[in-house]
Amino acid sequence: MKKASGIVLDKPDKPDYRTPASFRIIVLLETVSKILERLSALRLASAARSLGLLHHNQCGSLAGLGCFDAVATLFHEVRLLQAASFKVSTLFLDVKSSFDNVCANKLATALTRGGVSAYLVAWIKSFLSKRQCRLIFQGAPKAFCPVAVGTPQGSPISPLLFVLYIASLHPTIPQGLAISYVDDLTITVGSDSVRSNIRAFQYFFGIIQKRGANLGVAFSVPKTELIHWRTPKDRSDVSFAPLVINDMLFPPSQAVRWLGYWLTPTIHSLVHFLRRLALAKASFTSI
Repeated sequence: MKKASGIVLDKPDKPDYRTPASFRIIVLLETVSKILERLSALRLASAARSLGLLHHNQCGSLAGLGCFDAVATLFHEVRLLQAASFKVSTLFLDVKSSFDNVCANKLATALTRGGVSAYLVAWIKSFLSKRQCRLIFQGAPKAFCPVAVGTPQGSPISPLLFVLYIASLHPTIPQGLAISYVDDLTITVGSDSVRSNIRAFQYFFGIIQKRGANLGVAFSVPKTELIHWRTPKDRSDVSFAPLVINDMLFPPSQAVRWLGYWLTPTIHSLVHFLRRLALAKASFTSI
């Protein structure tokens, strides 16, 4: 039950198919194994909640904490900071190759220190160890190869294991908070000026980048997005202050798509509904 087959599929509309990034792998697992993994996921989720192993602003792969909860929490924090007359900004980050970088030994150590029962930690360590996978595409040898790190794609317990693995990435922000949905992390800060928010982002990104390096986790910097929030009654000049991360420049966006929601600086729902309507029309036309 530790063997999996990976179906290699082309990603649509890629300009070049000579790089691995132009392909998507769909992993097929044994059905019986998925049943056992689902049962273990339920037990681990219960233990993680009772032992406080999760950050209080982590969503996804947890019952009752979905996309809407993450977005609603973000909006609530933005409005609270704006009510205190702060300039508010949010940085949207994406963990690179998230599930592929989970180290079984580091995860097992963290769970043991957190008080998870020995038998459950042993099961998780065994589940992530000595796994094999074969890639299936035209011309492939179809031979199984060992997988040294990572959690298996498509497993019911993989998202939860990853969420527990990166719980320590969330920094403590005096005026703001960090919210994550599985591998999508946001940092929201409030201060007297947008420039101060930019400096705060650079400081906090340095912290989580260092913590991620200790876990073997990196961020997909090109996918980073920035938004400076405004109230509908704000008459001050619109700020275009950019952020620099790893020598890359990120100007503020006027519309950010996060967890299926289109977010605008004034938190107006019109843009979201118009884009969803356009997508629905396009889908209906193609039928």
